[in-house]
Amino acid sequence: MLRPQRLQSGDTIGVIAPASPPNLANLNRAIPVFEKMGLSVVLGKKIKKVHGYLAGTDDERLSDLHDMFADPTIKAIIFACGGYGTGRIAQDIDFDMIKHNPKIMWGYSDITFLHTAIHQATGLVTFHGSMLASDVGKDSFLDLSLKQFDQLFQPTTLIYSQIASKLEVINHGNATAPIVGGNLSLLASAVGTPYEIDTKGKMLLIEDVDEEPYRVDGMLNQLKQAGKLADAAGILVGDFSNAEPKKEKASLSLEQVFQDYFNNLSIPVMSGFKIGHCQPHLAIPLGTRATMSTYDKIVKIDPGVH
Repeated sequence: MLRPQRLQSGDTIGVIAPASPPNLANLNRAIPVFEKMGLSVVLGKKIKKVHGYLAGTDDERLSDLHDMFADPTIKAIIFACGGYGTGRIAQDIDFDMIKHNPKIMWGYSDITFLHTAIHQATGLVTFHGSMLASDVGKDSFLDLSLKQFDQLFQPTTLIYSQIASKLEVINHGNATAPIVGGNLSLLASAVGTPYEIDTKGKMLLIEDVDEEPYRVDGMLNQLKQAGKLADAAGILVGDFSNAEPKKEKASLSLEQVFQDYFNNLSIPVMSGFKIGHCQPHLAIPLGTRATMSTYDKIVKIDPGVH
């Protein structure tokens, strides 16, 4: 495990878009939020590029990622948005360069592909958290979500209990393991590639948005058939917003789908975590140790920085 160094006032963060083009108005509104934290903000050279549904060509988006990791003045990379496209650049990432230039990397959604690929290749702890254009720059962004960035300035043990949100136990148990995962559709799409997630002995986080129960069913079935669910030490079910089935179609509920896939596992499983495409969005480090007790309905996560 490789923890990045904490941020300090006066540090510079880099902002890039390795997937879809960001909403530039939201991006510009978010920049002063970080400047108020005492940080300088540098935008990637290609961040305003548009190539269809991508923020520039694969080479352009990859070059921004490499430039930010290679630049010693950049202390953290916080992504502008997700969307689609990070999986397209994974095979060309210089993982050795990243391993020798570890720094904070923060984002979620399509960024899940990078979280998994980079952590498994380098051991770097990364962060699942709100992004500039898709979250911070919107009027709906909450102070509690903003407060999540505090963990980058000081090593912090996160404690997630029912004070944060109502948690539901699907399977009882206790587990301590490194936490991995993120967006379910990205995790499922990586199965069969060199970047498929290793869940053996790990605490698996899943979340998604705009996916009906039958779609979630298919993704979980893919993970199940690949052995990813049975291998896990525990499962945290994050937010699945806008997941209601269409009224005109017969459907299982999302809760029924979770029961079908998790109820027979011999590992602890809890749902209800406000982690994902939601407000508030509670950010967590990935790759560091988490301890879950369903009996106490609590999860403790070790600091992501040193």
